[in-house]
Amino acid sequence: MIKIYEYGQIPNEEIFKRNDMASSVEAVVSEIVSAVKYKGDKAIRFYSEKFDKVHLDSFEVSGAEKKEAMEKAPAEMLRILKQAAENVRHFHEKQLRSNFVINDREGVIMGQKILPIENVGLYVPGGTAAYPSTVLMDAIPAKIAGCNQLVMVTPPGKDGKVNPVILAAAQIAGVDRVFKVGGAQAIAALAYGTETIPKMDKIVGPGNAFVAEAKKQVFGLVSIDMIAGPSDVLVVSDANSDPAVVAADMLAQAEHDKMATAVLVTDSMDFAKKVASQIELQLQALPREEIARASIENTGKIIVADDLKKAIEISNEIAPEHLELAVDNPFDYLDSIKHAGSVFLGRSTPEVLGDYMAGPNHTLPTMGTARFSSPLSVDDFVKKTQFTYYTKDALSRLYKDIAAFARQEGLTAHARSAEIRFED
Repeated sequence: MIKIYEYGQIPNEEIFKRNDMASSVEAVVSEIVSAVKYKGDKAIRFYSEKFDKVHLDSFEVSGAEKKEAMEKAPAEMLRILKQAAENVRHFHEKQLRSNFVINDREGVIMGQKILPIENVGLYVPGGTAAYPSTVLMDAIPAKIAGCNQLVMVTPPGKDGKVNPVILAAAQIAGVDRVFKVGGAQAIAALAYGTETIPKMDKIVGPGNAFVAEAKKQVFGLVSIDMIAGPSDVLVVSDANSDPAVVAADMLAQAEHDKMATAVLVTDSMDFAKKVASQIELQLQALPREEIARASIENTGKIIVADDLKKAIEISNEIAPEHLELAVDNPFDYLDSIKHAGSVFLGRSTPEVLGDYMAGPNHTLPTMGTARFSSPLSVDDFVKKTQFTYYTKDALSRLYKDIAAFARQEGLTAHARSAEIRFED
């Protein structure tokens, strides 16, 4: 049964309790990353047999396999994928930045160019659930940014093939190459490159604790999007919501995995009890009951606040990945939200809408990192290059200041670099 707390009586550690990723994976991942670094495809093949129970002669998905996937994917699912892709494009195209040039001082030109990251690797899970939505959310912003090569890695099934809907989504999103490799070994392959898998400049995409740890270990050699932890949702609701609906929204998050977190903050104890009863009732009907129940019992909670203003304060303290405002006049509260990955406004805007069809990205900061991180966007797939031009006359107005500044820092050669241009 989910726990119910009155805000003044809940221990502080319980407010922030989440399922953290186990640190015990660090040594295992380190061994895998090192093996892939030095042994390449041989290590990939070994770990594919060990973890995925499949022997692969070739890692890359062929053109024939891609064609077969488009034929096997249900026609209705293809329609839905294409509509979702269009919604994602529509939102993310607004994120494109522009170059700028400043030339408002005589003899001086400065500016900034926005350039795409050339090679991007996309990790797509394929374990307890396969997520074609992740393909769309992570690949489309990269293509909008103009990335030259987008390579996807995803674990194969026991038959050595990739889920056809995953492959269909990859083609709809514009992925260039797909490899049948999963786990920490796939991340290492993207970071170091192997005989068959190309080295990438950036790696994005969610995964289990092993994948997250691998991304952490290769960061610096390549860029990554974020270290994603277990997913979470926080619902702020008044007593006017339907308890069954709120319970369903919480369980939608809980069924992700046993480490997911679902929280309700409300201003009504009576409503809290009704939601708790609904959660228990609906759990019994879920095919993934064992997973969802473990999530609810380990870190799920209902917090009863004095009023909705206090409920928003609690939400800001927790900094959820997903925040639902199931209240009257939700826009009245939007400016009060300081820390949340993505906000879903009103009773008819469930978080699952954002998972699949709305358009804003569903790759979001987890475990309270919404305090300083942002959703995945086109910005994650570009880099900035600055440029500066000074005529000699323009430099003459500053070179003495440059030299004085440099000497203040004890860098005489820096000072000479400016002064030498004006010596007889």
